[in-house]
Amino acid sequence: MNEQLLPCVEINPTTTPTACVIWLHGLGDSGHGFAPIVPELKLPSSLAVKFIFPHAPERPITVNGGMRMRAWYDIKSMDFDSRADLAGVQESAEQVEQLIQAQIDNGIPANRIVLAGFSQGGVIALHIAPRIKHKFAGVLALSTYMCEPTLLVNEAQSTNKTTPIMMAHGEQDEVVPVFMGNAAYEVLKGNGFDVTWQTYMMQHNVCMEELNDISAWLQKVLK
Repeated sequence: MNEQLLPCVEINPTTTPTACVIWLHGLGDSGHGFAPIVPELKLPSSLAVKFIFPHAPERPITVNGGMRMRAWYDIKSMDFDSRADLAGVQESAEQVEQLIQAQIDNGIPANRIVLAGFSQGGVIALHIAPRIKHKFAGVLALSTYMCEPTLLVNEAQSTNKTTPIMMAHGEQDEVVPVFMGNAAYEVLKGNGFDVTWQTYMMQHNVCMEELNDISAWLQKVLK
């Protein structure tokens, strides 16, 4: 296993952080992509939340003609069932888990950590959360889907069964159709996880209404 932590963009509160949001970007993006949303969330400074936006490694992407870009895993086809490359998902999940462990080692307990992800990043978040031994404060999965959902029934741990999982999706998403996100929601619900689902009139992006809802949700799970 590579012991070197993923490079990250880190945004710290004005006081010593007591909570942490680890936010995973989508295909071809970087940790810089979502960093500007932190002030938009308007979180009270009393929450003392540190945001970490890791950069995925660069890898060739099959559906993009083998072009190298930042990605958490390869996409070999756009088929619903085989879009996410399981080996790549597992490898990235391990790297993100090292990042989570580093926060715990630095004094932020797991129950003050929110794991968030958009699109490909959400796939990693939804792969880690049901399987990890640490209990999170919450999980945020945006405009995303699940890798190999049929595996979950045999691999799910009970640790995060009561952890709030907020799933949100754009009704006009042409990159990850809304039915793929809803299917992941149904799998999590069917496996006994505390998951909510909401949609917005948007495409494969985030909107202000959604950010306001995320802010309210973060304040609730990190209060």
